[in-house]
Amino acid sequence: MKETLSVFPLGAPNDAYAEYFIGQSYLAPLTAEQIPTYNVTFEPACRNNWHIHHAEKGGGQMLICVYGEGWYQEWGKPARHLKAGDVVNIPANVKHWHGAAKNSWFQHLAQEIPGEGSRTEWCEPVDDAQYQKLG
Repeated sequence: MKETLSVFPLGAPNDAYAEYFIGQSYLAPLTAEQIPTYNVTFEPACRNNWHIHHAEKGGGQMLICVYGEGWYQEWGKPARHLKAGDVVNIPANVKHWHGAAKNSWFQHLAQEIPGEGSRTEWCEPVDDAQYQKLG
């Protein structure tokens, strides 16, 4: 395991959410004020399950990629290749997943956009065969 990847801390193993990930991820809370922000680190080929950030008003998530290469995909759309410097704006109520490329560590800052009635629904794992077809 790498000790440092970017200027942001690696964090602790993301054990609380391990059931929603394929592979090992790490979580480093950066701030809980204004817009809660976390540095999420994915080992190569690690990805989270499909999930939805529900909200009645506002809400959603923003990802700011800070290290390595990864993927983001919305349900029914092609996967988007990500690299450091990319930003992903995820509207509330959109089913999606994100994670590392097969041969790269990946880090992104995850920001929880404030909203009313916000909650996360975790869904099925990303299909291994579909994931293996990505770049």
